[in-house]
Amino acid sequence: MVDRSLWQTLAGHTSSVVGVATGVVDGRPVAVTSSGDETVRVWDLATGRQVGQPLTGHTFGVIGVATGVVDGRPVAVTGGADETVRVWDLTTGQPIGEPLHEHTHWVRAVATAVVDGCPVAVTGDYDGTVWVWDLTTREQIGEPLQERFRSDVEAVATGVVDGRPVAVTLTDGGGMVRVWDLATREQIGEPLRTHTGSVYGMAMGVVDGGPVAVTGSHDGTVRVWDLTTRQPIGEPVTGHTDSVGAVATGVVDGRPVAVTGSVDKTVRVWDLTTGRPSGPELVFPAEVHAVAVTSDGRLVVGFGHEVAVLARR
Repeated sequence: MVDRSLWQTLAGHTSSVVGVATGVVDGRPVAVTSSGDETVRVWDLATGRQVGQPLTGHTFGVIGVATGVVDGRPVAVTGGADETVRVWDLTTGQPIGEPLHEHTHWVRAVATAVVDGCPVAVTGDYDGTVWVWDLTTREQIGEPLQERFRSDVEAVATGVVDGRPVAVTLTDGGGMVRVWDLATREQIGEPLRTHTGSVYGMAMGVVDGGPVAVTGSHDGTVRVWDLTTRQPIGEPVTGHTDSVGAVATGVVDGRPVAVTGSVDKTVRVWDLTTGRPSGPELVFPAEVHAVAVTSDGRLVVGFGHEVAVLARR
């Protein structure tokens, strides 16, 4: 188990931490966490202290969270089991406008992007529906990208493929990954079937200048996909002994990595260039449901009701 003296503990949530995102507020690196306790909390990563009061308004658990910038202001976008999407000003801790109400089921998957200079959010729910929202006007853009595939949308990530801004969506049924051109709103190519069983986590990253998707499965495996060629990179990565539902990508010590968290109470860091572990597994006292990587290479881990921040040594 990781020695608790080696991590910074962020304690305050009273239910499982299920979402983590990172950002910058007033020049300070922050983590934004979402929980089944219906709150969103903002943490100063330099001091380990909570910034302001919890962000409240969701009437059921808050599942998805992402950060972005709107009109020069840092924001958080959250999705909840109350079927709403909410936008928060991270400087003031106040909601921006009214909740967004197009979803008809729990909103688990949230990501942000910029399309033609416009900040957008991409949100997916347990009905299989994916909406794109203009974060300046807080209105949906057109019809859903993906509607009622009869599989839960477990994750959404955004990035660039062949110079185009894209959203990558993961549906649980058979682990289908779909890539969408956010400018034309059309699906790019055929879906990728990533695993043979249920798939719960996904993130998008860059390896050797090329875009990749990293997926985590119920069977404990992790896979990496080249989104340009639409082919798997190497064999499935093994090590976890239970479901992998938390996946993030980043750069640690100058190398692209994937960070995966599991019901087996471990976090593993994988070198995306070699496909091998980068250091030993990190063992926590509770199931891990959320992970993130800060811009300076720290790991933010949501386990049980707590959050740990670890600097790589």
